[in-house]
Amino acid sequence: MLRKYQADAQQVLDDLTSERLIPFKLVAHKVTEETGTELRIHFYDSRLHSVIVESGRDLSIKDQVRAAVLLRVSKINRLSVGRAMLSFS
Repeated sequence: MLRKYQADAQQVLDDLTSERLIPFKLVAHKVTEETGTELRIHFYDSRLHSVIVESGRDLSIKDQVRAAVLLRVSKINRLSVGRAMLSFS
């Protein structure tokens, strides 16, 4: 079952890349169970190590991965912009 989640996560990542919603390519290398309902999607990327989603929720795993990745990447981008602004000060 974890391989199915890994394939679903990778499909979401590929979609986000092709839609140009994330500025770098991510690969879902592994999915592990954190608790009975929590799954960790591992990317092994220095910018974004992993995200946690829940199985058995109303939202699909794909929707949760999409939302989690977009949220985390938006935070990364805000930090990068903030650092760039400080260097110009």
